[in-house]
This record gives sequence, C-alpha cells and structure tokens, in this order.
Amino acid sequence: MSTPGPGISITHELTPYDWSTKETTAYEAAVEAVNGAVGAYTARIAAERAKASPNQDTIDADLAARRQLARERKGLRPEDREQIAEARRRYAALARQIRGDIA
Repeated sequence: MSTPGPGISITHELTPYDWSTKETTAYEAAVEAVNGAVGAYTARIAAERAKASPNQDTIDADLAARRQLARERKGLRPEDREQIAEARRRYAALARQIRGDIA
C-alpha cells in the first residue's frame, strides 16, 4: 500500500472487497457524514477564534474531537453494514448538533 499525500483520502487503506452499488453508496455517505462533522467542528473552532476573548480550552477540545473523527473515519469498513449505518446516523446528528451550537 502506498502512503497518501497531504490530502485526507483513506482509500489506499481499504482491503480488496467486492462492493455492491448499495454498499459503495452507504460507505461514501458514512464518510461524508464524518466529513460533515469535521467541517462543523472547523466552523466552531473558527467562530471561537474570532471572538474578542477566545476560549483556548474550547478550541483545544474541538481540535481533539476533530482528530478523533479522523481516526474514526479511517476505521470505517464498507463490509460492516451495521457500523456504516450507525456512522451515518451518529455523525450526521453530531454535525447538526455542532452547527446548532454555532448559530
């Protein structure tokens, strides 16, 4: 397996697997749900940094949460239908919650 470049692609780590169209779509949706949560944390970090007196503890916690999401995204396995379905639900809800906190 090759080492990825500076991007966030994780496809180089996937093991060979015969995917159905449904599994492919579900996996991609799960990855996008994680990415949505990462993006929501990024927006919240930016909003905190833009404050007159930013709370560094809040920023650090959100940076740590974002790193954890990256690790969890790497752990998604397309053949694990239950994991993929749960990831889609959980991370989409997390992104909505974080965006709601910013508003």
